[in-house]
Amino acid sequence: MEILGIDIGGSGIKGAVVNTTDGSLITERHRIATPQPATPTAVATTVHELVNHFSFTGLIGCGFPALIRNGLVQTAANIDKSWVDVPVEELFSAITGQKVFVVNDADAAGLAELRFGAGKGHAGMAMILTIGTGIGSAIIHHDILLPGTELGHLKFKGKSAEKYCSEAVRERESLTWEEWGKRFNEYLLHLEMLFSPDLFILGGGASKKFDKFKSQLTTSAKILPASLQNMAGIIGAACYADDH
Repeated sequence: MEILGIDIGGSGIKGAVVNTTDGSLITERHRIATPQPATPTAVATTVHELVNHFSFTGLIGCGFPALIRNGLVQTAANIDKSWVDVPVEELFSAITGQKVFVVNDADAAGLAELRFGAGKGHAGMAMILTIGTGIGSAIIHHDILLPGTELGHLKFKGKSAEKYCSEAVRERESLTWEEWGKRFNEYLLHLEMLFSPDLFILGGGASKKFDKFKSQLTTSAKILPASLQNMAGIIGAACYADDH
C-alpha cells in the first residue's frame, strides 16, 4: 500500500511516500525545517505544506516526539508545552484533508526496524532504543507493538535514564565512547532484568558510532545497531497508518 510517512523532529519535518509491503520509498525524502516555536498550529501548517509538496491524497502516518494515547498528546518532555492534551490526529487530519494516524516517533522507528531493518525476521521480543537528546523506546513482540513505553524516563540512578546516559549527556559531560558505553550498558542490563528481551536495536545518533562502544555492552540479549537510520521514522509511521 502507498502511504505518506512523516517524521516530526526538533529541527526538521521529513516525509516520503512509502510502499508498506516492502518498506521502500516511492518518492525522494523531502525535509522542511521545524517551525520555531513548534506550536500545534505552526507544526500542523508545516505538515500541510509537506503533504502539498507530494500532492498526496490518501492515508498518512506521522511519527511524533511525545506519548500519544487515543489520538491525544499526553507528554511534552522535548516539545513545546502547548501540545499537551492536543488531539493531534484530529488536528493533522483537519488541516491536510486526509486521514492521519499519529504514533510516538520511537514506536515508529521500532516498527520499521523490526519489519524491514536490523530486526527483520526476528520472531521474539525486541526492544528498540533511539539515542539522542533523550532516549526513546519501543517494545515489539511477534510484530505486535506495545505503544507508549517511554523507557527513557524510567527512574535510574536517582534520575530519569536519559539524564544519565543519553547522547546529549555524553556530549555535555565530555565522556569518551568507552565511558559512555559503560553507563549505557548499566541501563541496558536494567532493562534486560525488567523485560527480558531477546534483542536490543540501538538507533539515533549514537548508533552510528556503535563500533566505538559495543565492547562495553554485556547483555545476554543480542545487540544490533539500527540499519534504516533517518528513514526509520518515515517508514514506521507509514506502517503504523497501514496497520490501523
